[in-house]
Amino acid sequence: MPITGRLIIGYESVATAANFRAVDPTSGAQLEPLFAVAGAGDVDRACRSAAAAFDQYRQIDLAVRATFLDTCAANILKAGDELVERASQETGLPLARIQSERGRAMSQLRLFAEVVRRGYFLGLRHDPALPDRKPLARTDLRLRNIPLGPVAVFGASNFPLAFSAAGGDVAAALAAGCPVVVKGHPAHPGTSELAAMAISNAARECGLPSGTYSHLSGNSNELGRALVAHPAIKAVGFTGSRVGGMALMKIAAERAEPIPVYAEMSSINPVVILPGALRARGDAIASGYVNSLTLGAGQFCTNPGLVLAIDSPELGRFLAASGQALSAVGPGPMLSAGICANYQRGIERIGGYPAVSSVARGASGTGSQAQSALFQVHAPVFLASAAMQEEIFGPSSLVVVCSDAEEIGQVLEALEGQLTATVHLEAEDHAAAAKFLPVLERKVGRIVINGWPTGVEVCHAMVHGGPYPATSDSRSTSVGTLAIERFLRPICYQDMPAELLPPELRDDEAGLLRYPRLVDGEFVAHGSMTRNLK
Repeated sequence: MPITGRLIIGYESVATAANFRAVDPTSGAQLEPLFAVAGAGDVDRACRSAAAAFDQYRQIDLAVRATFLDTCAANILKAGDELVERASQETGLPLARIQSERGRAMSQLRLFAEVVRRGYFLGLRHDPALPDRKPLARTDLRLRNIPLGPVAVFGASNFPLAFSAAGGDVAAALAAGCPVVVKGHPAHPGTSELAAMAISNAARECGLPSGTYSHLSGNSNELGRALVAHPAIKAVGFTGSRVGGMALMKIAAERAEPIPVYAEMSSINPVVILPGALRARGDAIASGYVNSLTLGAGQFCTNPGLVLAIDSPELGRFLAASGQALSAVGPGPMLSAGICANYQRGIERIGGYPAVSSVARGASGTGSQAQSALFQVHAPVFLASAAMQEEIFGPSSLVVVCSDAEEIGQVLEALEGQLTATVHLEAEDHAAAAKFLPVLERKVGRIVINGWPTGVEVCHAMVHGGPYPATSDSRSTSVGTLAIERFLRPICYQDMPAELLPPELRDDEAGLLRYPRLVDGEFVAHGSMTRNLK
């Protein structure tokens, strides 16, 4: 499938002003072709097309919606080596990583297809009428979740497939019944176009309205602002910097109709290593730490950027082992020259504090290659400087040396909201860990025990979110099936005539017998009118 550099608005391939190219971050070479820059008119056209498609798309039978998601996954696979090779060329990520990410993008779509088929996300409830109830009768009340409307999704720099044109936000919004308008990330526009064509073709193959999916390319902030400000857009999915996320949140809040922005922004993902764990397996923890820190040149939002441990000979050995392992790590290509420059400024800033010492550096590189870095500081200094909490996107981490468990608790209390927290412990550490858990529950979205935060499973129980500034809304997740709830809202039908009820709320095999629901507060499973309290 040739890369055209054009916009995709519904079923149309749209040519407009083109003035930017993708860049191979490993060589600095510009890649063909020139890519279109969507203007205000293109944004308006895509958003109006999505609004026109909304009612038709959201009311299509759920089996058709699920088939559409499965077809999207199949079409991504059909894109073949061209998609994988272009993604690797535009990001500098190895082919094996891109192949794995393609599999994740496909599995997300297929998982949401199953969510749609099962219908739990509808949240069906029925409180039957009680005409003889005293002192007041109760009317017939039925509830379901419906989609919010067209959703704007911003592609992420570090996941050209799994968090971009065919990524998790797109899958969740389409599963909810929302048309999607994607702003492709300018660092990998060719990859985004190929993935977008896979989805656009799937919509056509499944007979969906043209505006179900659109993809806008461009390298200006004005494009993103115009998209979020458009009155047809009813929610936003964003993965990126805190500055970018905050700017979009401000635009969304100042609209005549404010809308939710689900932004994943920044996290340093603290790791607590308790004394028993350090004594029992300090070297193994050090190896796992460095592997997690330097994976993909540290370009993961769950990178372990902060370690907390109590001062001891075992901590000294851990630091020595971590430093030795890090020193052997070669430079890794970063996603773009701009990201590399920001990383370099970040490690220069943290290394510039007089009380911060350098533990080790990885091998140096050239161009957009990142040199890994490990630093150390004592807890009182860290607590006195809020700036030390700022995320450095890349393979850099800071070890905070604490005098005792109480000081670890003080550091945890001082932290901003995070995506994850990790605790390494042995049985002898359980009492100490139990004291930290309430703090961690308030601070993070996922608590990892004796593992590492990089690697986010796409499943039903995953939470990839957390209190601000990790995300803009800690009640949601951007990974896992719970992500669909971001793009839904409840609506109640009171004494609605049966023929006017949505099909899934009717008292027949196409309705309340087809999907699970609560009847008078009790759970009723598929195909059963027997109340089974679960």
